[in-house]
Amino acid sequence: MADGRILALDYGKRRTGIAVSDPLQLIAGGLCTVETRQIKAFLTDYLAKETVACIVLGLPTQTTGEASENQQRVRTFAAWIKQQFPATDVEFYDERYTSVLAHRAIIAGGIPRMKRRDKALTDEVAATIILEDFLESRRQRG
Repeated sequence: MADGRILALDYGKRRTGIAVSDPLQLIAGGLCTVETRQIKAFLTDYLAKETVACIVLGLPTQTTGEASENQQRVRTFAAWIKQQFPATDVEFYDERYTSVLAHRAIIAGGIPRMKRRDKALTDEVAATIILEDFLESRRQRG
């Protein structure tokens, strides 16, 4: 994979959680959550400032393995990314259970109950989990 950061997106109908790796592609960290209607402007700005080798999109799949209702929106968005930023790789990563895992991580982190209701925090943590899993799967592949 080319040099630069890896960006992971938990693309949702209302909000998109965003996580980013360090330039060496070793560590994942939450970046922010933006309203989905603003994600194209955010990406355009971010990619103008940072070197991003790959954008990983969480691919929403039902527990049965079938496509979820949001999957077509994610694929359409991926096509836009490929058209706008042809030098940046786009990969999909199964995002099943990431919201549940994110909520558990927030609770385990001792976040107060009122802050836990912030769905934007859950989306950002879910994006971080997607990126952590993606990086780990890459390490295991060698």
